[in-house]
Parts: sequence; structure tokens; C-alpha cells
Amino acid sequence: MIRKTGLCLIPLLILAAWTTLAGLAHHAPAFSAAEALAAPGQPAAATDTRTGHDSPRDPAAAAGKVWRVAYIEGGPYTDYQQILAGTVRGLARLGIIPDGNVPVPQNSESTREMWQWLADHASGGRLQFIADGYYSADWNPDRRTANRDALLKRLREKGDVDMVFAFGTWAGLDMANDQHKVPTFSMSVTDAVGAGIVKSVQDSGFDHVHAQLEPGRYERQLAVFHDVFHFKRLGVPFDDRPEGRASIAMPVIEKSARELGFTIVPCPTRLDVPDLDLAFDNLRQCVETLSTTSDAIYLTTNTGMQGKRMVELLQPVIRAGIPTFSQSGPEETKLGVLLSLAQASFDDVGMFEAEAVSRVLSGAKPREVSQVFEGPLGLAINLRMAMLIGWNPPFEILAAVDEIHQQIRNAEQ
Repeated sequence: MIRKTGLCLIPLLILAAWTTLAGLAHHAPAFSAAEALAAPGQPAAATDTRTGHDSPRDPAAAAGKVWRVAYIEGGPYTDYQQILAGTVRGLARLGIIPDGNVPVPQNSESTREMWQWLADHASGGRLQFIADGYYSADWNPDRRTANRDALLKRLREKGDVDMVFAFGTWAGLDMANDQHKVPTFSMSVTDAVGAGIVKSVQDSGFDHVHAQLEPGRYERQLAVFHDVFHFKRLGVPFDDRPEGRASIAMPVIEKSARELGFTIVPCPTRLDVPDLDLAFDNLRQCVETLSTTSDAIYLTTNTGMQGKRMVELLQPVIRAGIPTFSQSGPEETKLGVLLSLAQASFDDVGMFEAEAVSRVLSGAKPREVSQVFEGPLGLAINLRMAMLIGWNPPFEILAAVDEIHQQIRNAEQ
């Protein structure tokens, strides 16, 4: 069972001065809880990573050009849907495309229907969404290889793609290389630096590559979770392939464990697989096991985390009375995970991506556009789950919470 602790961290959080995520890139290794919840409130301005100043735009270099866009992903995932939708809404607000109100499927995590809608309804401005430029591996490694090879060949030889949206770690790794020169935006990646998609926070490493980064986000999550519950053993489910470790920022988790003094209880399995039922079953088995071997569970980003089945997934932690933390964010807190760091909306994330695209349309190289997204962060809590596991949050915690959810929602609500 969880311990009900009297905490001194929340008054510090309330009084703490806000710091910038850009500063976190140079921060000391360990994060206090006050530092962990401190964050600014708006995206960073796009700057030249080599000079530190806004890159000069050259509208003449791209005047009148319609950019043809292709899309590639590892497989269906709800965050890809939401970030794609937020991005195209941002593009519409900037006047780059005529219509960004793409419908998000309610009974599927696929982006295929969304891309077809964009090809039919959102082309005609500065961007054309290529109907046959959609590549999803459906979490099949063989299909991933085929898609990568086909798209790279198309970029080099056919010349009918001017920009690539690469969603997730698989796609980012496959497109962020020197085998082509087409502007590529790596989106919805947990840790693009740790995964090897980009060289560093300050420099993507390739003139044609840009990724969105939130330095320090996962250190903050773990620092807050540990300060609240002082767990000794943290359960971590993850896909046991190299890309799976990269996609959950495992090196960051391991570093935080050393600095904060807890032990990781790993549950390696297969989660990013074509069969979503299998992904869920594997994750559920991990949660069942970790509920009896850990003091707390860090629910990482993976395809087993399925909104419509979250109640079923969380039954073992309710029986065991242990706390959970969502790596993905507060959307999963709404669905029953106990805690997460609140974060910018998908529209804010999408506008950051849209503004990066806009700068490239105006003549900047992707490498010259800042990769640092500085979103507001705060604590999100599900009080219904707190009650179910027998935890009574101290007033000091509730006073510092930005998002309070009093029910466990179904993903369709």
C-alpha cells in the first residue's frame, strides 16, 4: 500500500520561480521537485542554432511554391492522431492551408483516414498532402523496412515529395539521415536526442531535419513522482527492443534512478506490435506482475496504453493500492492513471510544429529552426483513482495541482 506522507515539497512548488526548459538543457543532473514543476508558459521563438538569433527569412526563395507532403509512422497511436490534428489546425490558422478541421477517428488510432481527408480537403494552399504519400508500418518490422526503403527511394529518384512528416521514433530514425535532403519534421517522439534522431537539443545534425524537444520533461516527471511517494522500487514496462527503450527515454529513467536513489523493476515485453490486442495483453501482464513487485508504476508511452481499455489495465494497481504515473501526459490521467505532469494542449504542440513548417516555407533550413518547445507544466491528478487505492492527497498537493479529474473517463467520452 502507498504511504500517506506529510510533504514539504508543495509549498516550495507554490513559491518556486519559473525556469525555462532551454535552461534545463544545461541544468545540474538532479532535479528537485520545485525545479521539476517549474516551467514557462509559451513556445520558444525559432532561432538559428548556430548564432542564437532569428534566422533571416527568404520569402523569395520559396515564393509561389506548393510543397508536396508525405507522412510516415511506425503504426497507429492516439498521440499521432492528436498531434497531426493540432499541427494542421495550426497550419490553417497561419493561412498555409485552407482547412485544418480534420476529423479524428473515434474508434481507431489510425491516421490513415485523417491523411486521406487532408489530401481531399486541405490541399490548395502552400501545402499539398499527397494521397499516395502515406506510409504506416502498422508496427510490423518488415513493413517498416519496406516503407523506409520505398520512401527514401521516392525522395531520391522520383522527386515528387518536398516535405516529410515523420511521426514517432521508428519514422524519425528512418528519415533523419544523409540518404536524402528533403525537409523532415520528426514529431511525437519521447526523446529524439536519446533515440539518435537528432544530434542534440541545439543542433539536429542535418540541414534537412527538425525535431520537437522538451528538455528535462521526464526528469521532472520522475522527480515529482518520487518526491510525492518516496518509492524504493519503480515498475517500468517497456518494449524490449532498442527502439522500444529509446521511445520511452530509458536512459533518462536509469539516470533518474541513480540520482534519486530508487531501483527500477523492469518488465520487458513486446508492446509496439501490429496486433493491438497482443500489445494490450502484454502490457496488462506487466502491470499485473509489477503491482506485486513494485512500490509504484511508471506507465510509459507505448501502443498497449489504449484509452478504451484503461479501466481494465488499472485493475491490478487498484487491488494492490499502488500509485501510477503517466509518461504520456494528462489525457491518461483523465482515464484513470493517478498522476502526470500537465502539459501544453495538442493545439499548442501543433502550433509549434506549424510555425516551424512556416519558417521552412519562408526559406529557413529545418536545422536553423529552434527545436525547443517550452510548454507550461503542472501536476494532474485523478481523485477517483486516489480514493480507489486508498490515498488521501494532502491539501498542499491539491493546492498546487493544475488539473483535477474526479471521475475515470472512458476514452470515447
